[in-house]
Amino acid sequence: MIKKYVDYIKNNPEGYWFKRKLYGWGWTPAMWQGWAVIAGFLIVILYIAVDVDRRSHSASDMFIGFFAPLIVAIGILIYICYKKGESPRWQWGIPKD
Repeated sequence: MIKKYVDYIKNNPEGYWFKRKLYGWGWTPAMWQGWAVIAGFLIVILYIAVDVDRRSHSASDMFIGFFAPLIVAIGILIYICYKKGESPRWQWGIPKD
């Protein structure tokens, strides 16, 4: 199964940064650029968390200081996945085509 999954990810003649997930809806990184985007996203989330921990004084400060930037970061990630990845669809296993 793992070999079939790796073959599915490597079969990327269009050069997509993100391929469709095998199970469910969404994407998985397929090229180094996709992995770099995911790494950058995680770095941004960690920075936001550390910054909020340092600056917040109440629960509302934490809510606004963490969740608002988090929603923006997730929106940017989804936009990049749409632009640089396959069009998403529900999928259950390796496509037969």
